Amino acid sequence: MSTPTPDNTQPQAEAPLTDDRLQDVESTPHLMTDSAEDTERRNGDDRWHAALQGILNGSALVTVLAVVLALVACGILIAITDENVRAAAGYFFARPVDTLRAIGTAVGGSYASLFEGSVFNFGATSFQQAIVPLTRSVDYAVPLVAAGLGVALAFRAGLFNIGGQGQILMGAAAAGWVGFSFDLPAAIHIPLTIVAGIVGGAVWGGIVGVLKARTGAHEVIVTIMLNYVALYLVSYLLRTPGLLQAPGSTNPISPATKESAVLPSLFGARYGIDLGFVVAIIAVVVVWWLVNKSSLGFRFRTIGENPRAARVAGMSVPSLTIWVLVISGALVGIAGAYQVQGAVTTGFTSGIDAGIGFDAITVALLGRSKPWGVFWAAILFGVLKNGGYAMQAANGIPIDIVGVIQALIVLFIAAPPLVRAIFRIPQPGARRRVSTKNSKKAVAA
Repeated sequence: MSTPTPDNTQPQAEAPLTDDRLQDVESTPHLMTDSAEDTERRNGDDRWHAALQGILNGSALVTVLAVVLALVACGILIAITDENVRAAAGYFFARPVDTLRAIGTAVGGSYASLFEGSVFNFGATSFQQAIVPLTRSVDYAVPLVAAGLGVALAFRAGLFNIGGQGQILMGAAAAGWVGFSFDLPAAIHIPLTIVAGIVGGAVWGGIVGVLKARTGAHEVIVTIMLNYVALYLVSYLLRTPGLLQAPGSTNPISPATKESAVLPSLFGARYGIDLGFVVAIIAVVVVWWLVNKSSLGFRFRTIGENPRAARVAGMSVPSLTIWVLVISGALVGIAGAYQVQGAVTTGFTSGIDAGIGFDAITVALLGRSKPWGVFWAAILFGVLKNGGYAMQAANGIPIDIVGVIQALIVLFIAAPPLVRAIFRIPQPGARRRVSTKNSKKAVAA
């Protein structure tokens, strides 16, 4: 007698559609209204985010080793371009010690001059004189701190703010106009000028945010183009009487910043540190709180890590994009204000940005887009810049070697696997994968 079999043809209850599946549906162009161009642009943005996160998530050890590699590479460059080294290399096989001694003198002397000219002068007669180079280096670092924070904040939100040059120019133009146009007490004039620089940079960054959020334009292209717009706009203003051009001058230069708007020195004119250093410290603390402690900073980090998850969580990615670039531009605008209040107070030209906008990108990468990391990276770059002049004066090394060091730092930071391969550092998670593989073999046996 046959046993009846259960009926397996009954319809099963359909599983509820999960959030993950909803995201898959949203990302599928034939199920939605996305065009092929929208899908391609989205995939391109995903690749940008992945590349950026890979750079920013590198370890601190890799960052330090990237700096070491840059210094070693530049040491080799100094050695092969030194006349004494080339002369000694002509009879290397007869007396190799002479070549090694010449290399040590060229490279060691250059880096010693860089250190003494930017950190501590061992030949000074007093401690106060010995630390003067360090204070000058800090002075060079102040605008890099502010601009680096702006770029870093955008990085944390998954955005590439390459428009530091334009934002500095607009911040400097706004701050410069307030600085030379009004007669106010210093207690009012100084902060008002700083605020003007913040507003100028924020407006220029906000334009990028609006175009990115409303039209989908890529922020890299927009920021680069706006750099040129800002450059030619400021050049026009500086050539037009009654706008930014100094009265009675035929040159494209602004009037001098009034004394009431100039940042006062903290420890006297002998040292380079002024009130701008305090402003930079405040900016670091504010950005640290914004990124790590505030709900707005959490939203910024969320859209940087996973914009799709942010949308599912109900976050308005377009609005957050605008706010990120507004705040980023405002921070860069502080650097513009510092340029006319502390660095160049006798009147500025269209070259007031001094390359800070692009150096800020390197500072943000070196600092791993963390506020205090950016601060110390800016100090390092201030040391390199200040020491480069001493190295040029004492050893005849071109100041361009500092630019080579900065470029190599970017190269090595952007390629963490290369640094790990050179120093034979295991990849993150490699040991865990090996142990997992071994455990699977043990289970199978």
